Amino acid sequence: MFGFTHTDYLAMLLSVRVAVVATLLSLPFGFAVAYLMTYRKFRGKVILDVIVNLPLTLPPVVIGYLLLLLLGQQGFIGKMVLQPLGIKLIFTWKAAVVATAVVGFPLMVRSIRTGMETIDVRLIQASRTLGAGWFDTIATVIAPLAMRGIIAGSVLMFARGLGEFGATIIVAGNIPGVTQTIPLAIYDYVNTPRGDAMALSLCVVSISISVAMLIFHEWLGRRMARSD
Repeated sequence: MFGFTHTDYLAMLLSVRVAVVATLLSLPFGFAVAYLMTYRKFRGKVILDVIVNLPLTLPPVVIGYLLLLLLGQQGFIGKMVLQPLGIKLIFTWKAAVVATAVVGFPLMVRSIRTGMETIDVRLIQASRTLGAGWFDTIATVIAPLAMRGIIAGSVLMFARGLGEFGATIIVAGNIPGVTQTIPLAIYDYVNTPRGDAMALSLCVVSISISVAMLIFHEWLGRRMARSD
């Protein structure tokens, strides 16, 4: 147990890397969607809500296959956008980032939206009355007051990214040292004779990272509560 190989360490680093990059890339979009859903009234709001939350109800493998159809060489985005720009996405770690971002996006939006819904609307109205533009209001009122939701959504998405398997294996593959994350490495060990010990070791690593993130989230939440 814990006799990790170089490939195992690469899988650990890649898992953290994919989760961090997916979270950072999704955060501005998650904030924007949560803002629209909370404070704006427009036609098609229900449709947007359904689209955002759809990954929660679809099997990750289905999401991965749909991404493969869109981003592959013969897919709409892959053929019309990625190929002319010389961007190769499928079966790279970047594809794992995309898959993680899509799967975890609803969790982030829900958390940020919950944080925004707790804000007293009168504070926003007062800000606008005093002459603040919509960007100033977002930056000085909405974002700071919704910070707990933003942090919670980021932590949830990061944790979800660490455990993503189905969509990742479809669009990124399971290439040791290249696209193999902790869940994919565990899958390999489970299907290898006498690989149970290594699979358990990687499970312990995954649990430890998740627990560390949850502890950090609780600590940060308490610190923010004391500063209020």
